[in-house]
Order: sequence, then C-alpha cells, then structure tokens
Amino acid sequence: MDVKVNDSCIGCGACESICDAVFRVNGVAVVDASAVADNEDCIKEAAEACPVGAIEVA
Repeated sequence: MDVKVNDSCIGCGACESICDAVFRVNGVAVVDASAVADNEDCIKEAAEACPVGAIEVA
C-alpha cells in the first residue's frame, strides 16, 4: 500500500486521532512509511475521514 498526504492537508488531526501509528500532524500530516503495512485498516478509515481528501491511498 502506498500512502501520501497531498498539499490540500489542513492539519486538522483527524488522521492522527484515527491512526496515530502512521500519521503525525505538525502543521500538516506526515506518514510513517515503516508503519503502513501493519495498519492498512486504520489508514483506509483515516483517508475516508479526512475532511479535505488529502490522504491518497494506492
């Protein structure tokens, strides 16, 4: 799974509250790529919850 946060991120923290093993928000969200494989379900949930659709999952 490839996870990216695009430039539309507003730093709201929704992704981090849903999947803090993968997402950290410090102004904008960043992805811990080393944690992606073990957290695919919460990544998908975070992507769906993102209010601006900034999380791209492929």
